[in-house]
Amino acid sequence: MTAALRVTDEVFARFPDAVLGVAVARGIDNTGDGAPLAGPLRREEERVRAALAGVQIAEHPRIAPWREAYRQFGAKPKDHPSSIENLVRRVLKGWSVPHVNPLVDLYNTLSLRHLLPVGGEDLDQVRGDVLLALATDREAPVRLLGEPEARPPKPGEVIYKDDLGTLCRRWNWKEAERTKLTAETRNAVLVIEGLPPAGRDLVERAADELAALIREHCGGEVQVARIDREHPSAPLA
Repeated sequence: MTAALRVTDEVFARFPDAVLGVAVARGIDNTGDGAPLAGPLRREEERVRAALAGVQIAEHPRIAPWREAYRQFGAKPKDHPSSIENLVRRVLKGWSVPHVNPLVDLYNTLSLRHLLPVGGEDLDQVRGDVLLALATDREAPVRLLGEPEARPPKPGEVIYKDDLGTLCRRWNWKEAERTKLTAETRNAVLVIEGLPPAGRDLVERAADELAALIREHCGGEVQVARIDREHPSAPLA
């Protein structure tokens, strides 16, 4: 049976208008020094700085819905900002997004361009289906990027997980070390997330742009799908 990414009924019960754009990339080359991608990333940083100068970030229509979602599952946005809020705030402070590898550079560029959370996992490190689900009190501890110790998710928070454990905590707050994208990644899934007012059209357009950029800079084959309440899963093959 083909593995899939699936959003559970419990998540859609709480967030019925959530939309995910899913790009599955196979046979890619994720090496490189980032030089070809630095220009577009710097341009998006400058555009965000100009467009959001003087704006109350917490009230921005692409940021505020994530703050409210985090509150709903018991996370304080001030202490645990969504990935898009964290990225935007750092850029507005003058921070330049560092080169990691081509896939990460590309998804950071798209995240800034559309002000949407974007993340990715190495499919060769994933086991079984990937679920976007509510954490239970039986989740195994997980070591997140940049953290020295493994800790379990809090019951009720939204997480991505597979058969082995959590892939990302607090929806899109921080990803696990185990499935991070690296220069050795050859097969990957990248996910773009939208909550109203960001809807299906925007998420689909962003996913198509991301897929085209992956083909251009990393090669391989890329398939795009949409997940919403009517279509709760997408294949990972």
